[in-house]
Amino acid sequence: MKTLYIECAMGCAGDMLTAALFELLSEEQKADFLKKMNSLGLPGVRVSAEPSVTCGISGTHMAVTVHGQEENEGQEHHGDHDHSHDHNHDHGHEHHHEHAPHIHEHGHTHDHPHDHTHHHHHASPDHIRALIDGMDLPETVKAKARDVYDAIAQAEAKAHGCSVGEVHYHEVGALDAVADVVGACYALWLLSPDQVTASPVHVGSGTVRCAHGVMPVPAPATANLLTGVPTYGGEVLGELCTPTGAALLTSFAQQFGPMPVMSADRVGYGVGRKAFDRPNCVRVFLGEGSGGANGTISELVCNIDDMTPEALAYACERLLAEGALDVYTLPGTMKKGRSGHLLTVLCDPARETALAQAVLTHTTTIGLRVRRCEKYFLTPGTESVSTPYGEITVKTAEGFGVTKVKPEHASVAAAAQAYDVPYQAVYQTALNKYMRRTI
Repeated sequence: MKTLYIECAMGCAGDMLTAALFELLSEEQKADFLKKMNSLGLPGVRVSAEPSVTCGISGTHMAVTVHGQEENEGQEHHGDHDHSHDHNHDHGHEHHHEHAPHIHEHGHTHDHPHDHTHHHHHASPDHIRALIDGMDLPETVKAKARDVYDAIAQAEAKAHGCSVGEVHYHEVGALDAVADVVGACYALWLLSPDQVTASPVHVGSGTVRCAHGVMPVPAPATANLLTGVPTYGGEVLGELCTPTGAALLTSFAQQFGPMPVMSADRVGYGVGRKAFDRPNCVRVFLGEGSGGANGTISELVCNIDDMTPEALAYACERLLAEGALDVYTLPGTMKKGRSGHLLTVLCDPARETALAQAVLTHTTTIGLRVRRCEKYFLTPGTESVSTPYGEITVKTAEGFGVTKVKPEHASVAAAAQAYDVPYQAVYQTALNKYMRRTI
């Protein structure tokens, strides 16, 4: 099984991950990648791969310039209101921060080659989505990039107590951030691994000062994005994982943990600008995994014979709302010949304790069994196709040499009702359109 492992010993930023993945490409793919990235239609944006060294290890720095100027560390702003600010930074990574509109004063020194003042307008999530939609890239890449940006917008909205529609992105920072996100998604598409895993994420430590006050590291949006992901800090003072890096990691990786058993044939290093006492890079490995399962899942099981069907149905709804991946019941005969149900809850291992408590809270059981299982799964995705009935969402799943495609039910049903046509007509039209596009 073709396996990609992402090592985040110094956190993760969009440009560093893009550069690391770039190093895994063939020479022909590298040339095509840079040509494509420089013809995306992003105003004034230029992308170049620069050889770089960190603690004696050679790698690549992915430089993104906007109108000839590289947006230096700490300027990938995502915010919810207007701002203008001066930067005088020496940041630990050559990447761009994606926080709400605030001034960053990080816990470690910064290397800005110049002083500058920004007075920029903002770009809304809809504007960013339109930029991505207009790019000459495979639809799978654009869909993944949109998903990453949607995750960032939701995390920022939660962090700042506003709606997603009120989130705005610093205009120039948004352009280089878009290049980072799209570049990482495109490189991953070119590599086409069957599974992606990542290490626990080093987030750094200390605080960051911004317009909202002094914020802890990881920043609120980053912390929201890394919910359920193993993280650690305390070894390096400063912010090591940005919201863009966190969003890309959680979008790409099916699981987080130690490096799996694999035979790596390529290793890539995405290097930051700042010199630390350790290699300042994201490292990636690509090779053949040992085969077998490509993930783990927790199975929580209990027998229930003293709940009404209505109460049990409500409990199942609550468990799904609290993060269960799936909940189902099977009828059975319990002790003393009583009719009952076997309740099964599937969840991510990181949510096991929370879901076990939820089962005890929302059902009448006084105990449950937990099994940690390996699982085989195809990597899911979503795309959109244009049909005479409007845009229809198509679900995809890939891995183990298998590809599955299915028009999404709600999208098909809504179109069938809106156009007063049979459900099957919309379904088949969307499926045929997708298959013709991928041939």
